Amino acid sequence: MIAATHSCPCGSGAPFGECCLQIHHTHAKAITAEALMRARYSAFVVGNIDFLYNTFHPTTRRFQNKDAIEQWAKENKWMQLSILKATFSTVEFEAHYLDTTMEVQMHHEKSTFKQQGNLWYYVDGR
Repeated sequence: MIAATHSCPCGSGAPFGECCLQIHHTHAKAITAEALMRARYSAFVVGNIDFLYNTFHPTTRRFQNKDAIEQWAKENKWMQLSILKATFSTVEFEAHYLDTTMEVQMHHEKSTFKQQGNLWYYVDGR
């Protein structure tokens, strides 16, 4: 686990406790799609699988496998998040990580988010 005083894994420069950890505790604190994307990346780093699962949009959540999410989160060492472009409801990013063979990998995705009430949710990515 990352201490609340350490720099947030999302790359914002703020302490984890003042950044994504607050969103992990209170989903509504993600006031933009980008804020939720950053918090989801940080959840991969710290292994917060419940947050990842619960922030899938309700229409797509049932297709998710918590065990598979947990396996992918824990078997990789997450190194860096780079936000390439963010709009109101999309975030294009690169997540850099070391895989199980300690090879550097990069996951590049354009994610779609949807706001429902005052909560943002991850819908899908390509």
